[in-house]
Amino acid sequence: MKNYLWVFVGGGLGASARYWLSGAVYRWLPMDFPYGNLAVNTIGCLLIGLLMASLEERFLVTPTLRVFLAIGILGGFTTFSSFSYETVALFRDNEIFRGTVNAAVSLVGCLIATYAGMVLGKLL
Repeated sequence: MKNYLWVFVGGGLGASARYWLSGAVYRWLPMDFPYGNLAVNTIGCLLIGLLMASLEERFLVTPTLRVFLAIGILGGFTTFSSFSYETVALFRDNEIFRGTVNAAVSLVGCLIATYAGMVLGKLL
């Protein structure tokens, strides 16, 4: 139960950071392209790579801290970072087929699901 609380707190911090960073990006760049989302996703992917590599290889931390940082903060900041880490981990473990399927199905499936949701939303 304690981990749920840490995910909750970290998620709030991550979502707040996402909101702030997206807004900051749009103060500098035009809104004709999703630069804010692109920046958040790219930075989140960089951060989860740094975090997980350092926690796996250099620093011994409690599982609770790992949950707070990776699932809570970075999960609230961007779920794309979790997808990217899991896909890269599959490739790293020579699970090329599974990594490719995960990437392809996630991208295509999520785009289709978003479109379907938009269509259903207009019908309701």
